[in-house]
Amino acid sequence: MLSAKLNKKDTQMEKRRISISSKRQITIPAKYFESLGLDKELECICSKDMLILKPVKKEDPAFAEEILADLIKQGYTGEKLLTEFKKMNRMVRPAIEKIIEEADEIAKTASTNYFDPTNDIFGDEETEA
Repeated sequence: MLSAKLNKKDTQMEKRRISISSKRQITIPAKYFESLGLDKELECICSKDMLILKPVKKEDPAFAEEILADLIKQGYTGEKLLTEFKKMNRMVRPAIEKIIEEADEIAKTASTNYFDPTNDIFGDEETEA
């Protein structure tokens, strides 16, 4: 298994070569699994010649709690509080989806300009064999 640590401007990237089973399955190294807080699902993105796996974050009730706390501070109570909470809560998902779209566009641009320095570090295995 190939493992390399690459430093690029205060960010650390670790690259590993992992096997793919005959059923197209991979095993994520425990170190990665734990450090990313993975559970049962990953978001899988195919871009150019890369496969990007991202943790799926569970919905955080903090938004609901923050919305509710803010509405109470504004003086909402009873049915008006419930009505306004539902209205504000419906606005959260579109706002987050917009942020995700913007982040995806940034990632797309970054992946287009991505440079993999592995061959520079280790040489090209195909030409050395």
